[in-house]
Amino acid sequence: MGASFAAKEFEPFRVQAGLDAGLTRHAMRAKRFSAPTAGVRAPRGFGHTVAERCASIALTLPHRAAFSHVTALRLLGIEVPWRLESDQAIHVVVPTRADRPQRDDVVAHVCLQRCLDIVSVRGLPVTSPAQTWLHLAGRLVPDDVVVLGDAMLRRKEPHTTLAELRRRVESTHKMRGVVACREALERLRPGTDSTMETRARLILDDAGITDLAVNQPVYAEDGTFICLPDLSIPALKVAIEYDGDIHRTDPATWRRDVEKRQAMAEAGWVVVVATADDVNRHPDRLIRRVRAAIRRQSERRSTVSA
Repeated sequence: MGASFAAKEFEPFRVQAGLDAGLTRHAMRAKRFSAPTAGVRAPRGFGHTVAERCASIALTLPHRAAFSHVTALRLLGIEVPWRLESDQAIHVVVPTRADRPQRDDVVAHVCLQRCLDIVSVRGLPVTSPAQTWLHLAGRLVPDDVVVLGDAMLRRKEPHTTLAELRRRVESTHKMRGVVACREALERLRPGTDSTMETRARLILDDAGITDLAVNQPVYAEDGTFICLPDLSIPALKVAIEYDGDIHRTDPATWRRDVEKRQAMAEAGWVVVVATADDVNRHPDRLIRRVRAAIRRQSERRSTVSA
């Protein structure tokens, strides 16, 4: 076996490639090899992660195939919507029905070549974030289409831009999900930090509390930076902060929150704290608290003006 093929013992390879290099089928059944997918061998233990599974399956796919849908999200490092988390299948998209791979461990989708936007992730062909958003929109309820779009536009290390999402939607026709994406565009907000922030914003937006600022800086009267509240109404100095479990279980985070909110109160802000229960189980409670804060700040503002 040549040195060039010996290197493949540390990565997946086609069984036929092993035979061509002089390995016997018996040798490829040895304990040092695993079979992550039909027709492929890899080092023992290889194939547990999504990226490794895809690297193995990629060897068997037609050259015009790309990893897509939930698989693309995982390869791109984009948060998977709740309703799709249980989908552990490997999804691929191909340009024609004739290109569809007939494999038990692959879910194949057909999309015209001119409609596909492909990027490379660790050497694997993957649908771009914008393309993936379009593909998945047909499987999601309207709020989840927005949640997924926001996840692609995070404040830290965004995966795409609002302009690119819009461009992709405007250049796509007759695809399931394109209407949902078109309707979601105006509700997307670049710069969020978490899914729960988006869900809280959508609850308030549906209740008529619109135009909430996302992660807009708050400063003290002397110009000192205080924080970036998750959501806010700067004109009224009302902020909505989502507290996840880390705010409860991590003492350092809890202390920072207390200090931050004390500084905001000193600057005349009212902070409404939202929890998972407020967002998932009792949205009316969140709406009521935010409306009360708006009313209180509006009355205070009127008193000061008078």
